[in-house]
Amino acid sequence: MSEFTHIDKEGRVRMVDVSHKEPTERVAIARGIISMNPETFEKIRNQRVKKGNVLETARIAGIMAAKKTSELIPMCHPLNITHVRINFFPDDATNSIRMEAGVRIIGQTGVEMEALTAVSVTALTIYDMCKSYDREMTISDICLVEKTGGKSGKFKRTEDRGQRGQGIDH
Repeated sequence: MSEFTHIDKEGRVRMVDVSHKEPTERVAIARGIISMNPETFEKIRNQRVKKGNVLETARIAGIMAAKKTSELIPMCHPLNITHVRINFFPDDATNSIRMEAGVRIIGQTGVEMEALTAVSVTALTIYDMCKSYDREMTISDICLVEKTGGKSGKFKRTEDRGQRGQGIDH
């Protein structure tokens, strides 16, 4: 069982020991999409949702989620994140909003889970704030778009080349 990084020789779950790794800059960008009916989309765009500014509230929720990832995902390390950015890309043609979360750290482990958690909670916050208008909203396509740093180096989702917004400053 020792080939699994989160399981020791006796088969017990453990957090990976990263103390021997050199700190490096690590960046991860994740994205997701929330689709809705045209009326809900317009309410968000025109800031007419009764609960307040949906996108700014969702942005704050996503940032908070990135910082709390280790409290939600059992084997994630608590990290001293140096930057989180959440961006929105509304699409009038599909009544959807694409969200991107970018997370940066100088550390010994990556921030992919933090970026994925951030974009997930961002989408869930939009749903929560608008569910009284539209319970059929759909959250989809949550995925890692790009990551840099660490031993495994760079990853970039091939289907997104040239289509990525500015999830985080490089």
